[in-house]
Amino acid sequence: MDYEIVIGLEVHAQLQTRSKMFCGCSSDYAGAEPNSHVCPVCLGMPGVLPVINEQAVRYTIMTALALNCEIPGHSRFDRKNYPYPDLVKGYQISQYDMPLSRNGWLDVEVNGDSRRIGITRVHLEEDTAKLVHRSSITGEQYSLVDVNRSGVPLMEIVSEPDIRSAEEARQYLIKLRNILLYLRVSTGNMEEGSYRCDANISLRPKGSQTLMAKVEVKNMNSFKAVFQALEYEAQRQKKALAQGERIIQETRGWVDDKGITVSQRSKEFAHDYRYFPEPDLPPLIVSREWVEELRARVPELPDARKQRFVTRFGFSTYEAGILTSSREMADYFEKCVSEAKAGQNSTARSISNWLQGDFSYLLKEKGIELSQVKVAPFHLAELVGLQESGQVGGPAAKVIFAEMFETGEPPSIIMQKRGLGQISGTSELEQIVERVLADNKAAVEDFKAGKAQALTFLMGQVMKATRGRANPGVAGQLIKNKIGKE
Repeated sequence: MDYEIVIGLEVHAQLQTRSKMFCGCSSDYAGAEPNSHVCPVCLGMPGVLPVINEQAVRYTIMTALALNCEIPGHSRFDRKNYPYPDLVKGYQISQYDMPLSRNGWLDVEVNGDSRRIGITRVHLEEDTAKLVHRSSITGEQYSLVDVNRSGVPLMEIVSEPDIRSAEEARQYLIKLRNILLYLRVSTGNMEEGSYRCDANISLRPKGSQTLMAKVEVKNMNSFKAVFQALEYEAQRQKKALAQGERIIQETRGWVDDKGITVSQRSKEFAHDYRYFPEPDLPPLIVSREWVEELRARVPELPDARKQRFVTRFGFSTYEAGILTSSREMADYFEKCVSEAKAGQNSTARSISNWLQGDFSYLLKEKGIELSQVKVAPFHLAELVGLQESGQVGGPAAKVIFAEMFETGEPPSIIMQKRGLGQISGTSELEQIVERVLADNKAAVEDFKAGKAQALTFLMGQVMKATRGRANPGVAGQLIKNKIGKE
């Protein structure tokens, strides 16, 4: 039987607030000593009272608006009860039937086709503590609890089961993360656990609406892992059904080094958590005025910015997509264009070529973030201007840029200091061209015989002799003129 894959994703994103969700402890626990960012509230001590972090609510509503969600006028927090060792209170303060948002959507593209994925809800909760697993010198296994993470604001984004392939799931996660980064509400770091994903996957016969049992897959800490885990799980379920086995509702963990999923526990139903309203927190009234105020704070998002770049600069959708793949890159590009006072699309395209070429290559090679780059937007715009005015050639510009990247010096200073200005004077180039022609008689004869590539070779020799400083137009014309007179 031919089966259709049905996937829904639950994404948890830690929010970039200074303090935790319900207390004043610092949420910046990365690298801190275990159990050093704690207080009676996040330790779950008896008699303590939580206080709602307004910034976390603000960030959650902004994210929901960016995902086209409805914002109800009333919301509340609930207690979600389950007895895990990383849940110090024995329950998690979350949201259940009255979340901060609902009914949104996100469009994703796979192989040129766009599909709309429904967003069930974006709601707010607190993160759990972290278990650290250890082995004793005798080989006994034990676990320690670090409460630093407990209580960090955690936003959950739940999709509808509209995803139909592992690749769609990957593209959804990539695009969603980019939106969070544009909003600057989360670091989106999967390796550090600030952006986590659980996937629910089921099969159904093609043409049928009847789903097999739902399997939840956890422990995926990269986009690649999500893709591989869902691909594996789909094939595992298809193989089991072909052998007459029954798919059971369960939670499975992804084992990255083995490339398999393994059973962890039977999957809980919502009633197993015994949700009930959090008695220590008042319901939230979300006014329309506040919603509109937050809507005004939502920046131009990747899709809109990409379309503007296509319209304004004449870029292809692919090129505009690369430039808007991060807010930092798009901001940097627009600062360069502004500094260059670019009235023509050719200047904007030259800046784009630098950013997608040498700039991105050196970022990756040096292993640094764009915020750490020493090249000011004004200086990259100046380098493009030097090229467009003919004061510096392409090869020399690459040398200048490499030094700019290392030192942050202006391109004009590097050009003068290293003597990299373009040679455009006929008298200065004439002697070099004559010497190149005299040293390459065979290439000269080939050019006379109609072999166009011979000119390319001779131009290369001139560039080599001038260390890339020769004006290509002037040098090419001199070569043709000299050979024509022979």
